[in-house]
Amino acid sequence: MSLNPVQPPPTQDHKGIFTRLPFSEVTDKDLTFFKDLIPGRVVTDEDDLKSHNIDWLRTVRGHSKLLLRPKNTEEVSNILKYCNDRNLAVTPQGGNTGLVGGSVPVFDEIIISTALMDKVISFDQVSGSLVCQCGCILESLNQYLEGQGYIMPLDLGAKGSCHIGGNIATNAGGLRLLRYGSLRGTVLGLEAVLPNGTVLNCLNSLRKDNTGYDLKQLFIGSEGTLGLITAISILCPRKPSSVNVALLGCESFSKVLQVFTLCRDLLGEILSAFEFQDLESMNVVQTHLKLMNPLQESPFYILIETAGSSVQHDEEKLNVFLAKALESGLVNSGTVATDQSKIKSVWALRERITEALAHDGYVYKYDLSIPVEKLYALVEETRVRLGRTAKRVVGYGHLGDGNLHLNITSESHSKSLVAALEPFVYEWTAQHCGSISAEHGLGFKKRNHIYYSKSPEAVQLMQILKKLLDPKGIMNPYKTIPSSG
Repeated sequence: MSLNPVQPPPTQDHKGIFTRLPFSEVTDKDLTFFKDLIPGRVVTDEDDLKSHNIDWLRTVRGHSKLLLRPKNTEEVSNILKYCNDRNLAVTPQGGNTGLVGGSVPVFDEIIISTALMDKVISFDQVSGSLVCQCGCILESLNQYLEGQGYIMPLDLGAKGSCHIGGNIATNAGGLRLLRYGSLRGTVLGLEAVLPNGTVLNCLNSLRKDNTGYDLKQLFIGSEGTLGLITAISILCPRKPSSVNVALLGCESFSKVLQVFTLCRDLLGEILSAFEFQDLESMNVVQTHLKLMNPLQESPFYILIETAGSSVQHDEEKLNVFLAKALESGLVNSGTVATDQSKIKSVWALRERITEALAHDGYVYKYDLSIPVEKLYALVEETRVRLGRTAKRVVGYGHLGDGNLHLNITSESHSKSLVAALEPFVYEWTAQHCGSISAEHGLGFKKRNHIYYSKSPEAVQLMQILKKLLDPKGIMNPYKTIPSSG
């Protein structure tokens, strides 16, 4: 990843992909069909297609010559049925904010953009269940819900551009997972179009439905390889009336862990986020984004958010926790934000790390689940391993759910640096019973590394399911799981 405007190399040139599978190529007859089906929403201009062919990190690039912009499920169904009959490969694309190359073509796959599928279908004020189309932007949904006294159970740094359908297709985690759980629990139902055009309607809003297999779970985290999610039903929590954010400084990672234990004990039900970042990640947002760190310099920083329904009750609990943390020497400095502007400025120190790193050079990104007590050891070992060959090695993430974001920067892309990182990072993670993808998915970049986290038997079953639902393999090919041969 880099902000350098130079185009990334074609995705097909990356290690592990050698030849285009025998899919059909788009003909004039195909274009005529699509233009008749969705007039005015067929994109073929090369300049218009550029941003859709390159991922947000600017590390992979396809060369699709066609983008389709359906508005509803029926149009998606007709598109996929036609593509399946013609053996035309497709790549579903939402906000294109993914970090593993899952939302851009590898070769010339047809891009199906969900940007125009952005309607709220219904909202139940009593149950808190929201039903909407897949192309709704996460931040827009949150703004809509706040007007109803609710919020989305999901919050991401990319909320201003990511689509809820893409969030679900990648099983995105984010900043509120500690409080509200994963999308596998909050998604009540979904509607998806299968590769042959069949509409699978599992769009109920029931909290309990124990009739047969829970088919929606197949599509959550499937990254567009089994079908295209067109609508979702999701359970939304009430908007908290009391929100507090604390930024704390710590001398060691062991103290960070002790603060987390104390935090859970004393804050309990009002704890909504527990994030950590090291000094290097704090330095990078200060250097490149000119953000102000309100605390003295510390090896580690903790961001804690509480959310509840009583201002006095929540502040009392937070004050008791802070006093205990300071008295015991677990933290050396701290500040509390209660007004919205200060809360945003504190959160920016954590949320904008990815943006800041893009200004630092080429970025090698790893999204890992690791047992909490071992979380930072990988960062330390990586620093020692790379020495001066890396410009910067940073570690930050969602400590509350054991998710580490390990990022390494260099002046430019370096094959020798990649060789030093891989398979080292994956092997280390596997040896410590972790996962090589905590919340970003596998996409194109990590699909062949799946065996570090899944058994051959599990991968084989995934391949069987893929073959069953997508026998021609037209849905987002070359992504998520290795080819079955």
